[in-house]
Amino acid sequence: MAAGEPRQRLKVVVTRKLPDAVEDRMKELFDVQFNLSDQPMTKEQLVAAMRDADVLVPTLTDTIDQSVLSTAGEKVKLIANFGAGFDHIDLETARQRGILVSNTPGVLTEDTADMTMALILAVPRRIAAGMKVLESGEWQGWSPMAQLGHRITGKRLGIIGMGRIGQAVARRAQAFGLQIHYHNRKRLRPEIEDKFGATYWESLDQMLARMDIVSVNCPHTPATYHLLSARRLKLMKPTAYLVNTARGEVIDENALARMLSNGELAGAGLDVFEHGSVINPKLKELDNVVLLPHMGSATIESRIEMGEKVIINIKTFADGHTPPDRVLPSML
Repeated sequence: MAAGEPRQRLKVVVTRKLPDAVEDRMKELFDVQFNLSDQPMTKEQLVAAMRDADVLVPTLTDTIDQSVLSTAGEKVKLIANFGAGFDHIDLETARQRGILVSNTPGVLTEDTADMTMALILAVPRRIAAGMKVLESGEWQGWSPMAQLGHRITGKRLGIIGMGRIGQAVARRAQAFGLQIHYHNRKRLRPEIEDKFGATYWESLDQMLARMDIVSVNCPHTPATYHLLSARRLKLMKPTAYLVNTARGEVIDENALARMLSNGELAGAGLDVFEHGSVINPKLKELDNVVLLPHMGSATIESRIEMGEKVIINIKTFADGHTPPDRVLPSML
């Protein structure tokens, strides 16, 4: 490029509809192509997009695996993921092909923790079951024994994954009088444990057997796939509740559905599912389950902040520097 010649704008392909404010800013900075249908791209469309783009902006609905990356050509040099999770991207193959990957960590913490706390309240207090009674027209007024649930104050909450979101959940749960317990790859520093009054369990099996409520707040990695297997789920008390706002693949969903149907668990609150939008039909039939359509981070504020992080990562890359939120294969 000759001196004084304007820098050529990066070609950026975005796979899903983003907030207007984010898209408008992208138009100002990049040569951007949006997915106007807002339907998940097919594998063929992803490959075509990557052949045409310098930068791909995918979401968790896009599977960027080895077969996609190996046929995507040589043009794309950055996958700027719109989301914190990156288990849908083959990081090692991307590295081998010289493609950087970035994500949007941190911005989802408070919103996801809010939703986790909402489910921790909703399931034991039978909020969904109460709504169904009203909606069906069956409610005949207050009764001393109607819609009885359980209080959460004084109960033991076991948090699986005590990272940013897990700690935000602990902070909220502490205010509701829950006793905080956790299992993590590494034990937290004493001052953090003291802040939450948290008890560390090195053995997940032992923690599960003693908790009243279990919250899944760990990422999906090869090590956490079916971390809550049928065997581990059976360790939980039949009076216990399970909440998951992290990744569906962490739980053996079929085993969970069977146990809930058989009364081997008291209830569950699920915002994510093992097979994406395909939900085990048994779960939909149960009154002791609250199901949400992956709403954990669904606030306008978080989506805009995610978009801003994506833009910063692309802009930094365009300026010849490493994106601040670069993901490394070792993070899996």
